[in-house]
Amino acid sequence: MLRRLRHEELGFVESAPIRLVFTREIAAPPDAVFTALAEDVTGWTDWFSAVTRAEPVEGASPGRRILLRGGVRFEESVLAADRPERYAYRVDATSAPGLRALVEEWRLTPAGTGTRMRWTFAADGPALFRVLLRAARPALGRSFRDAVTALDRKLAKG
Repeated sequence: MLRRLRHEELGFVESAPIRLVFTREIAAPPDAVFTALAEDVTGWTDWFSAVTRAEPVEGASPGRRILLRGGVRFEESVLAADRPERYAYRVDATSAPGLRALVEEWRLTPAGTGTRMRWTFAADGPALFRVLLRAARPALGRSFRDAVTALDRKLAKG
């Protein structure tokens, strides 16, 4: 069963009680990376190993339905799709316990002929959730690193 989360906007990326920020440079250019993030939603399963299903949701408020390994589900609303520098979304409902609010932002900046990717995971939850999420930072960092490396490989193949 999905639980509704608190409705947050883009400003939450800077004001959230928990902000985990990860960066990495890859060879692919920003426009190609933006396309993979924002337009090829179903393609996330090809490069982000934690994602087992990703479906775009069309309508007045575009969004996504995401299924992670282990069965965690997210229903998300896109908050920003500013080609080629930013893609952000809010989780509206989830099966994940403890989460009260979550906004994720991907910032893309040119780095030579490639892209510097910055992923901000901005969340809120009760005290125990905050402690556990901070403890999970290294695992989230590895997941990010592995995902963007796989994305770069995918984009290099065309």
